Amino acid sequence: MRTTKFEFGVDDQGRVVLADEALTPDSSRFWPVDAYRPGGPQPSFDKQFVRDYCESRNWDKTPPGPELPDDVVGGTRARYVEAFERLTGISFDDYLAAPDAVIA
Repeated sequence: MRTTKFEFGVDDQGRVVLADEALTPDSSRFWPVDAYRPGGPQPSFDKQFVRDYCESRNWDKTPPGPELPDDVVGGTRARYVEAFERLTGISFDDYLAAPDAVIA
C-alpha cells in the first residue's frame, strides 16, 4: 500500500513544476499490504523510524538534532533497501553493481 504527496510550484515563466521529490520513501508512505491494519500505526518503509527515535529522546526540534545511534541508522537503511527491492524487484546489491538497471 502507498500514499504519496506531490509538491508543486510555479517557475518564473508561470509554468507549474514538480517542486520536490516524488514517490520516494521520504515523500510517500509505503506499507507492506500484508501487515496493514486500518486505524493504527503501520510498519513502514520511511523516515518514521528516525522520527520515532527522536521523539523518544524528547527532542524539542531545535538544532542540533539528536545523534543517531548505529542501530537507528542501520534500521533506517534496512527499511529503505527493502522498499527499493520491493518496488523494483531488483536486489540492492545488484543495483549497486549496475545502477543503470533501474534507470533504463
